[in-house]
Amino acid sequence: MANFLRHIGQVGDRKVAVIFREVPNEPHMCIVVYTQLLNRNIHDPLMSAIESPSGQSAKDLADQLNRSYTNDGKIILQVLHHEGMMKKVNTDQVMMTPAPNTKIRLNELNTMLDEMEKGESAVRRLAEMDASRGLQDPADVARRMRGEQPSTDASMGALADDVIAKNLLVQAERMANEAKGLLAESERLRNEAQGIIALNTPEPVKRGRGRPAKASVTG
Repeated sequence: MANFLRHIGQVGDRKVAVIFREVPNEPHMCIVVYTQLLNRNIHDPLMSAIESPSGQSAKDLADQLNRSYTNDGKIILQVLHHEGMMKKVNTDQVMMTPAPNTKIRLNELNTMLDEMEKGESAVRRLAEMDASRGLQDPADVARRMRGEQPSTDASMGALADDVIAKNLLVQAERMANEAKGLLAESERLRNEAQGIIALNTPEPVKRGRGRPAKASVTG
């Protein structure tokens, strides 16, 4: 059994799946689903999606759920949204378990992951956290927490639509860039093939006009 399962945490004593680690323009908030509230039609495929290699490598679980299906063939992410199962909570209320007997709040984990993406030294901090084998120092957590206050202006439905739309735009942009790369490679291979064909094709023999025969001289 794996020692670490991404995208799973707790809010209080309730188990959650973290769909989005951060909300656009509100990095102190995240989107979660309380897994114990899901029926088996959604719960079992969702857990399978989380445990899959692609689910574990996904930056946000939403990416995997957008291409995973419920038992009756519906896209999991869309079902969670339409049934109002996705909830917005503060990242400092979500406790993650990145290693056995190690706990860290999601806001701290997000900070470390952001630093890793920027090429900073979060690996050392993760090693120190693993050595401590327990809950991080609350004073240290408070020192590094983001100070924004949660926004309550937008409705949950509008928020989820915005998050899903932005996620799909990112995927579309990535696919467009991949397509451009493939087209460029296809054109390069085409030109290379045409060059090889030209080198191996013999030129047609040029036939000149024959010289007229000399008239014979008779004595």
